[in-house]
Amino acid sequence: MSRTPPGPPRRALPGLLRKLATDRLALMRDAADLGDAVRVSMGPKTLYIFNHPDHAKHVLADNSANYHKGIGLVEARRALGDGLLTSDGERWRAQRRTIQPVFQAKRIAAQAGVVAEEAAKLVARLRAYEHGAPVDVVRELTGLTLGVLGHTLLDADLAAHASVAHDFEAVQDQAMFEMVSQGLVPMWVPLPHQLRFRRARRRLYEVVDRLVAERTARPDGGGDGDDALSRLIRSVREEADPGAGRQRLHDELVTLLLAGHETTASTLGWTFHLLDRHPEARARVREEALAVLGDRMPGFEDLPRLAYTTAVVQEAMRLFPPVWILPRRAQGPDDVGGWGVPAGSDVLICPYTLHRHPAFWDAPERFDPDRFGPGGGADRPRYAYIPFGGGPRFCVGSNLGMMEAVFVTAMVVRELTLSTVPGHRVVPEPMLSLRMRGGLPMAVRAAA
Repeated sequence: MSRTPPGPPRRALPGLLRKLATDRLALMRDAADLGDAVRVSMGPKTLYIFNHPDHAKHVLADNSANYHKGIGLVEARRALGDGLLTSDGERWRAQRRTIQPVFQAKRIAAQAGVVAEEAAKLVARLRAYEHGAPVDVVRELTGLTLGVLGHTLLDADLAAHASVAHDFEAVQDQAMFEMVSQGLVPMWVPLPHQLRFRRARRRLYEVVDRLVAERTARPDGGGDGDDALSRLIRSVREEADPGAGRQRLHDELVTLLLAGHETTASTLGWTFHLLDRHPEARARVREEALAVLGDRMPGFEDLPRLAYTTAVVQEAMRLFPPVWILPRRAQGPDDVGGWGVPAGSDVLICPYTLHRHPAFWDAPERFDPDRFGPGGGADRPRYAYIPFGGGPRFCVGSNLGMMEAVFVTAMVVRELTLSTVPGHRVVPEPMLSLRMRGGLPMAVRAAA
């Protein structure tokens, strides 16, 4: 018989509501301290927070059909539209079928040279800051990831559209506001952040329209390629309603632009921050890069040989997962590890706390890339580590993102040392992913 998960006392409600509005990461940490299954009632809404690998596997994989997108992403649909990130059911399956071939292993392997070239451009840009003013490395990393995204997935040069990174910040801010306000505030209300969002969305649509216009102006009409943009153009031509097709193209391209650059930039930012804090790990990454690559650029065949660098990136994603919360909503009643979940309940899986579960991670707050080295974690449950999610909605771009993060880390550390500016405190920002508040100012110098 299913049991009801325990929860905090009623007197804790005001503090929980405050954390839901201002510090959702603290709310998840508090829940994890209470146990692996926690029921948090906040007025008309009840959250079921699960923090065990078996629970995560059940919700995300074994019974995933019962769990649609939940709190936050449902409300964020007003800001992000009905793209791959926020859609559900048959619409999501159709979108996934359209985009999946772009990420096939053979095609990703063929893009290794493009990723290495963009990494080399980043190194050159960072080198220009040597002995000069600190650089906002997150801004530079965003430029890198947009460059990779454009050339690998869209067959387009996004350099002329670098301002989209700022527009995406406005979209993310609006999405989070939609979550906190439960979508009850009309978007026409002239609040400052809503005005900023509307301007940003208009600019993003203009970028999307230009990309589509440039592609469809080609002799083949823009739909004959194997990149994501060509595939999306072909798919919307099947829409009976041209207006609905245009809106779907907007939603899917805006989602692809957002998801395709922001998470990798965040992962790299945290990786460089952690390597600055742990010079012994940085030295091992540089030693490996020199041994494997020498002074040449990496190729796809080098990826498995950059084993320690890969472990560093994996450990960075353990401590600061690119997506820190996976919200779901139960369509029907369920039993999750013996705990009853009523239909319509909001269910939360938090990779940030799951990656710090003391039963599965020794000294969980410690940065230790050797956890992912040979023999490390052989007995660890698969769903104790889910930086890319799990089940049918496992991140479609995980292989490209990992290759990008490993190549960039190896090349930057081989050539340069990035040091966090003294006095600057880096903290997790509880948005759609873990971002760095105010960027990450760093000093740049040549590697010794």
